[in-house]
Amino acid sequence: MAFMAAGIATCSMAQENSSTVDATTGATTQEPKKEQQYENGQADKQSTEQRVSRFMNAVSRLHIGGYGEAVMTRNFYSQSFNRYKYPERYSNDPSHGRFDLPHVCLNIGYDFGKGWTFGSEIEFEHGGAGGAVEIEAEEAGEYEAEVEKGGEVNLEQFWINKEFWQGKFNVKVGEIIVPVGYSNAYHEPQNFFTCYRPEGEATIMPNTWHQVGLSLWGRIKDWRYEAQFLSGLNSESFTAEDFCHYGATSPYEFKVANNYAAAARVDNYSVKGLRIGLSGYYGYTFRNTLRTPGTKYEGVTGALGIIALDFTLNRWNWIVRGNLDYAHFADADAISSYNQANWTHHKYQDGNPHHYTNIGKNALAYGFEAGYNIFSQIEKLKKKNQKMYVFGRFEHYNTMASGTYKSQYRYTQRYRYAFGLNYSPIKQITFKGEYSYRFFKKPNNNGLESDSPLYVQPYNNEPSISLSVTYQGWFL
Repeated sequence: MAFMAAGIATCSMAQENSSTVDATTGATTQEPKKEQQYENGQADKQSTEQRVSRFMNAVSRLHIGGYGEAVMTRNFYSQSFNRYKYPERYSNDPSHGRFDLPHVCLNIGYDFGKGWTFGSEIEFEHGGAGGAVEIEAEEAGEYEAEVEKGGEVNLEQFWINKEFWQGKFNVKVGEIIVPVGYSNAYHEPQNFFTCYRPEGEATIMPNTWHQVGLSLWGRIKDWRYEAQFLSGLNSESFTAEDFCHYGATSPYEFKVANNYAAAARVDNYSVKGLRIGLSGYYGYTFRNTLRTPGTKYEGVTGALGIIALDFTLNRWNWIVRGNLDYAHFADADAISSYNQANWTHHKYQDGNPHHYTNIGKNALAYGFEAGYNIFSQIEKLKKKNQKMYVFGRFEHYNTMASGTYKSQYRYTQRYRYAFGLNYSPIKQITFKGEYSYRFFKKPNNNGLESDSPLYVQPYNNEPSISLSVTYQGWFL
């Protein structure tokens, strides 16, 4: 507006004179007539307004947002990696604390018009990752590469979407979220009460699960659907303690796609305040690597099937959520044998990115949480739209629910309950506090004496206290 006002004032001053004299040459320049000056001013004004209009239109199509979590935790149990192998040695270990940034994400999207949109999400896990080269005075001035900060940086989403028939049908291609299980489809921090994402689903499946692929999705009345075509997971990255959690990652600059897979999800919203979702995944996982297993493993596919049911009820000042996930891994014994053979062969090789552990035949996770907004009963706070949820959660998960090696990994059968508070002074920000207690089912030793080599020691329980602050929203 200041530029427009300056242009109008200059035009008015010019109308008072019909000619000007150049101070250097002395030449006289005839000024345009008042009518022409007026027309030029109007044209400049219109041009400025058009530029402003185009800029505002472009900004209105741009979307910038994100979410993040900062967490402080005190764990009242041993942090030794051997605490499950020799639990009796670590039963009296001191507590330890942690500060963490589990996820900090930036979303950028743009609406190109005519149904074409772009979306992206870059995620910094645990504070990102950093490295630097330093000159070490203590080492005769040698150059030394050091890791300055742990964590990971991931391009979690990068896709182009074309909409048809007012959103009833869409085609999306690129790096997309695989919405199998509740915690993948709804992974933002305001979609769960705990300071960290629900442990069960985050352990037995990739989380947040994202891959390059093709998605066909849409919403018709009270139904939302999605079907995806993806590259298969890699069984070389499966582990006893995390099942297929690391299967979607790749140590290379590309994702190997010798095998393909399909994922699907359906959500129903017919009942007010209630969403029920059913999702699944199926694909081969063996040979989805650069290594060739050989003829000994002919016919081994490593077929992986996952089915998940979840729901959310948000009504009557209650939020209730639940999930049930079951996974079946074919050829688990054959692939475990292959992994062990590779471990023996490659264990002294630098840079080996794979774990080569035994793998369970089945994995299971279920969880349930409920929270009540106590501020709904305080009229003053209710009018300000402030919320305080008192919540409780229980979950069980087992990455070795069945299989030949189940008895060697009894500690993978875990239970956990948590309770605490979620306070939201405004919609986008939430402060969380929780006490959690992870515990293990005591093994049945069938009357064996404690000095028997077959006697299995019970594992130490794992309580903790956590505090966090989260944000989630669109800035533009």
